[in-house]
Amino acid sequence: MNAWLLTCNRDVFDLDSFRRDGHELQAWSVARYRRELADGDRFVMWITGPKGGLIGRGRITGPPTQQASHPDEYWQEDPGQRWYAPLVMDQWLDEPVPRSEFTEDPRFVGTSPFRTLFAGNPHRLSDDQWEAFSEAFDQRRTEGSGEWGMRPGDTIRRGDLHDLYGGSRVGEISTCPESRNVLLFTSPYTDHGQGCRNGWAEDGTFRYIGEGWTGDQDFSSTNDAAIRDHAREGLALRLFDRDGDDVRYVGEFSVDPSAPYTYADVSEPGGGSMRRVVQFHLVPVGIASQPATVPVGCDYRVADDTVEPAVAAPGPVNADLATRNLRAHRKLQNDLAAAARERGMTVLSPGAADPDFDLAWRKGDDDLVVCEVKSLTRTNEARQMRLGVGQLLDYHDLLRARTSNVRAVLWVEHEPTDSRWLGICHRTGIELAWPGREADILA
Repeated sequence: MNAWLLTCNRDVFDLDSFRRDGHELQAWSVARYRRELADGDRFVMWITGPKGGLIGRGRITGPPTQQASHPDEYWQEDPGQRWYAPLVMDQWLDEPVPRSEFTEDPRFVGTSPFRTLFAGNPHRLSDDQWEAFSEAFDQRRTEGSGEWGMRPGDTIRRGDLHDLYGGSRVGEISTCPESRNVLLFTSPYTDHGQGCRNGWAEDGTFRYIGEGWTGDQDFSSTNDAAIRDHAREGLALRLFDRDGDDVRYVGEFSVDPSAPYTYADVSEPGGGSMRRVVQFHLVPVGIASQPATVPVGCDYRVADDTVEPAVAAPGPVNADLATRNLRAHRKLQNDLAAAARERGMTVLSPGAADPDFDLAWRKGDDDLVVCEVKSLTRTNEARQMRLGVGQLLDYHDLLRARTSNVRAVLWVEHEPTDSRWLGICHRTGIELAWPGREADILA
């Protein structure tokens, strides 16, 4: 990756007013090195003039393109047709760091970008010069340096969130080095190709798709690397549900250390060519109880019951994944969802703020049924039943604060061979049923 310095002349573009009015830079005019500018390149923003200096840093997100400018009140004159490099800003300083703080630094002796600030953008930086600018950021108070103050369920406008904690105001992932956070934004309706969406998986992890909508994803992306390395770098992963300009805080997550990520092959959105995406495996940090104002669930997502059975992995895994045919489990789940829908129920999948139940349904606004699905074999029945009962007790306890009437259903592949489980479920308030007894739980 290359490193660059981009200059802004206040007599040409009023960057201060542009930022003060809540706008976010998405591109910058470039005149040189257009073939060398590439996705992932780093840059610093420099204000020219006697009161200027180092003011921000960010990343180039693609090659430059020639396009008509859009003159507005921030331009002092019509900029006309120009080449623009797309970018995102990762950090702004409160005040510019003046040139005088760098001119005596030996890293700027000889070849120095300060000697060519009169020339067109961009200006090439050496690795040592980039390090010098990075040190200047680390030594100064920046936007978003406060302690984390949001609780699960809190809603805030995205722009206000970045005013508090820094980071880029655009994109699904925003790394905030100044506040030591990585902000992750999700929506159950965002399709990354072939139905690949962020959401809960059967192993209890929240699958989060990496950065980029075209081409293969890899860890040359600063944001993807920040998620992967967050524990080592001391960064907290903060997940938000996105709804227009507002975002709702779900809670803090961590990458699963035993299986941090996998890859998936999907088509580009809109049916383009095949590409590889990174799926991070995230686990909640602690129990993030949600307030009553947070709705439960989202539209039911039909599970893919054509997949191959999951392969057992070392470590503490869900016994259902280790011993059952995943196709059978998902078909059992889909068939129950279809039966509930035929009876007029509103069928739900868990949202980011919900516990990772298999499915749920509602008869009305005040009634919710949460369901866990388990396949049973002669060798895993006791383990599966214990797991299902424990999960449902947890789900019921978390959800009862968010809806007035919650029922818990354990839907198994067939009647358990050990009749004790009927009594255990009855005493714990769990409705136990299997195919052929749909009417018992869908009445």
